[in-house]
Amino acid sequence: MEDTPKKLDSAKCREIGRSCACYNLRRAARAITRLYDDFLRPSGLRTTQYSVLVATKLRGPVALTKLAELTVTERTTLTRNLTILEKKDFILIEPGSDRRERQVTITGQGQNALMGAIPLWETAQAHIEKGLGEDRLGGLLKDLSELTALARIT
Repeated sequence: MEDTPKKLDSAKCREIGRSCACYNLRRAARAITRLYDDFLRPSGLRTTQYSVLVATKLRGPVALTKLAELTVTERTTLTRNLTILEKKDFILIEPGSDRRERQVTITGQGQNALMGAIPLWETAQAHIEKGLGEDRLGGLLKDLSELTALARIT
């Protein structure tokens, strides 16, 4: 008896595309990242860099490991973004109290860049809020927080 390969069911693939939380969240994340990048372009910052600057301002000085945890970013990805921000003198990376750890601090130049980008971010945010409405956006943000917490449990 010969094994015959099963035929890929297109209907099953369509169902996966419609119902997969991961696929749909990643798709939406890529689209919304492009939108925010477009709005932030005049600042010279990308959405990822903007987010890192905001988190660093809120928590700084902050250990690189803690910053990766806060931003739910792989350490290597975070390091790439930090390298760009450090070259622009927007952050300072120094050894922490433990030699193995590094501390990230936003610089005055970084704070100025962040202040310049905030109005651009506010315009992007208003665009999203106008499209979804305040209640739907609030619900979406609540749901995303819950999904993030759920993902951390596993």
